[in-house]
Amino acid sequence: MTMQTLTLPAPTKLTAMQSHGGGWKTRLQAGQGYGNTLNCVLTVYRNESVAGFFKGMSFPLASIAVYSSVVFGVFSNTQRLLGQLRHGDASHTPALVDVALASTVAGFISVGIGTPVDLVKIRLQMQTQTYSTANVKLKPTVPGFPVYQGPIHCFKTVLQKEGIAGIYRGMGAMLLRDVPGYCLYFIPYTFFCGWITPDECISPNPTSIWLAGGVAGAISWGTATPMDVVKSRLQADGVYLNKYKGVLDCILQSYQNEGLKVFFRGITINAVRGFPTSSAMFLGYELSLKAMRRDQTETNP
Repeated sequence: MTMQTLTLPAPTKLTAMQSHGGGWKTRLQAGQGYGNTLNCVLTVYRNESVAGFFKGMSFPLASIAVYSSVVFGVFSNTQRLLGQLRHGDASHTPALVDVALASTVAGFISVGIGTPVDLVKIRLQMQTQTYSTANVKLKPTVPGFPVYQGPIHCFKTVLQKEGIAGIYRGMGAMLLRDVPGYCLYFIPYTFFCGWITPDECISPNPTSIWLAGGVAGAISWGTATPMDVVKSRLQADGVYLNKYKGVLDCILQSYQNEGLKVFFRGITINAVRGFPTSSAMFLGYELSLKAMRRDQTETNP
């Protein structure tokens, strides 16, 4: 069975990798004193009620359509360009190397859009936690009030105090997460979708799409967890003071203080959550693509 071509139609509201997860995953990875997943969930609920799980999500939700359209559009157009350059046909079924190269380009482009969005989300989620390390204990400047009043205020404050470099804090870790992450997202999907789909079928059925998309999401997010932890810590750093000098320093400090296991915080959450989310995403994508093709056929018989 040949690999399926992922060609993006008009801009779609797909759930992007960077928008997954609420406040509790970020706190588990970058926070202090939350322990395991269950304890983290209970602590957030006790302190902030249900609203605590959705802190910082308005900005990612507002930008998700643009983000998804750009990422999937870059992936699709890169595949078409490679097909034209290598095979003389933009619609040629992509080889594995074509999918890998298109995924890599999409990963690079995604970081430019996703880094500021993730930074704002994480800063809003982490400002409710009192910072403490050694003998240093810091709280918001005005007792009872958060550091940031909302996503726009957070963006403006970071830009004024830290400049463009502050807005793109954690970009290196995000590149190390998303470039291989997207490769392990699109490649497993095309492979499993082709493997599950019977040879006599022209296109994959909904069951094949659902299963292949779920497996791809679980693989991608599971393997991206170590860099997801580093990225979250770098972007959370700076709400009160700067603790890490960069990606390597964050890795070394995290390892020295908490051991190797710290890099796998949230891996179960990521993998389990990645399955249904990606299943729904790819299923919606393929079904909408089929519908558009059917409409085009009926319009132009």
